[in-house]
Amino acid sequence: MNKKVAFENLGRIRYKEAWDYQERLFETVIKEKLEKREEQKQFLLFCEHEHVYTLGKSGNKQNLLIARHICESRNIDLHEIDRGGDITYHGPGQLVAYPIIDLEAFGLGIKKYISLLEDVVIETLKPYGIRGEKDERAMGVWIDAGNPAKARKICAIGVRASRFVTMHGLALNVNSDLSYFDYINPCGFTDRGVTSLQKELGEAVDFEEVSKEMKATFVQLFGMEIVPEH
Repeated sequence: MNKKVAFENLGRIRYKEAWDYQERLFETVIKEKLEKREEQKQFLLFCEHEHVYTLGKSGNKQNLLIARHICESRNIDLHEIDRGGDITYHGPGQLVAYPIIDLEAFGLGIKKYISLLEDVVIETLKPYGIRGEKDERAMGVWIDAGNPAKARKICAIGVRASRFVTMHGLALNVNSDLSYFDYINPCGFTDRGVTSLQKELGEAVDFEEVSKEMKATFVQLFGMEIVPEH
């Protein structure tokens, strides 16, 4: 099976620009899969976004708690997109990972894939002494998932798949400004909070170190072979 993946760190980038880039790579992977190419391209993108709210295809617009013109006045972009899930926030200090891979090349179904994304985050958090957990009721990674009064999300997950090729992915709050979550019901929840590594540890975290840890964890858990950027 072809598990070669080109890694690219896009740095700080506006959501729409990264989304358009993802779409081009996504179409490339599907095209090469249909052509049955032996060296089919696959990709893993890391980035940070400028302030943006994204609403998934199953999302409820009422979970955006401020008017669109207020978003514009505060330089917060707003996009309705084609991933699963409801509304979420992306912004500086948040590590976003977009795997654009052929699940069949990795022997995965969509349910196992999402579980592996959660595992990547859980393992990435361990060196920082943070215990991330899954919740059967909601995708993503949580702290104190079993305690409704304390449960708080540290990582959101939302994906799209076509012909078993994926796009979109995960967003881990590292040094995020969590006040931007006050203007939404994150992922549609009204009774759960959000958190970040910085909030849990009481101090800012080296973003590049977290990025390196996550990249290594993707390689380990997915069995990826990272190849030079395309």
